[in-house]
Amino acid sequence: MNQAVIQQSFVHPPQKRHGESEWRSVALYDEVGNIASQLLVVPGWEQVRIFNFKKMSDLFRIALRNRIDFILICVDGDLEEAVNLIEQADKHMSLSIIPAVIYHRRPTREQIRAGLSSAADDFIWGEWDGELFALKVKMITTRSRRDMAINPTSRLPGPVIIEQEVNSRLQAQEKFAVCYLDIDDFKAYNDHRGYFYGDRVLRLVAHIIRDVVSDLSPDSFVGHIGGDDFLFLLPVEMVDSVCANIIKAFDAIIPYRYHEDDRERGQIITTGRGGRKKTFGLMTISIAVLIANNSFTHLGQMSHMLADLKSYTKSLAGSNYIIERRERY
Repeated sequence: MNQAVIQQSFVHPPQKRHGESEWRSVALYDEVGNIASQLLVVPGWEQVRIFNFKKMSDLFRIALRNRIDFILICVDGDLEEAVNLIEQADKHMSLSIIPAVIYHRRPTREQIRAGLSSAADDFIWGEWDGELFALKVKMITTRSRRDMAINPTSRLPGPVIIEQEVNSRLQAQEKFAVCYLDIDDFKAYNDHRGYFYGDRVLRLVAHIIRDVVSDLSPDSFVGHIGGDDFLFLLPVEMVDSVCANIIKAFDAIIPYRYHEDDRERGQIITTGRGGRKKTFGLMTISIAVLIANNSFTHLGQMSHMLADLKSYTKSLAGSNYIIERRERY
């Protein structure tokens, strides 16, 4: 008989003892109504821990205080809320590394297309099949763990190694800067020129960050969260020099990744839905910098502050870096 804990409170899961099977920890959003009971009888899952959530703030607190193996969002009607939740989770550093699955019992063809096009790691539908679901989750988590170790595009350490590196420094009570870099208007460029040229930009940015950091602060760390998000760790006194030089190199090189006419105009023109034309400036970068201190104990406590600061930095014109020196909120 499977052992289970179903709860909405946020408590630490029990420590695994020698000889015990691993706990499966699931963050569950359930509009279907009976998925929690189905998870308790999934073949091969001897111990299950389910954390129910209804909104993103709940999910964030759950992931902050507990190890979550995957996020499961189950819907039986409109898919918009599920897709929205996945998109919000994907923007959080600590949530984006957790595999996420959407399940729909009776989707329309349009909903299937939307589900498969979403940021979810997988979209499954039809009558619930616990055995197939267990195999799907095993495949997704195995692939996720493999892919997160080293980013295949940049060949930089991925989210798992990034988290280990940050938490190790925090446990050692080091004072250091966490720098979260995002490429502004990268998606527009990627859509305009195609993924081949988009990947070339990601590799270029990875080289710029790695080379500047290794030249100015050789013992520092550089990682690739995924997509156009990078993270590097620096001594506090090196922040200004490193960030300024990364921006200088990026702004000098990136215009030459555009066609000559786009470069001369200083913008690209894309055609969206309904044939509407939209303009985007040339890519810039935004770097959110958070000074780690004794008020932080793990990366999750930093992620929402970095996300807020990144959003503000991206609202500014051109390439910028902003340093947040306040303690966690």
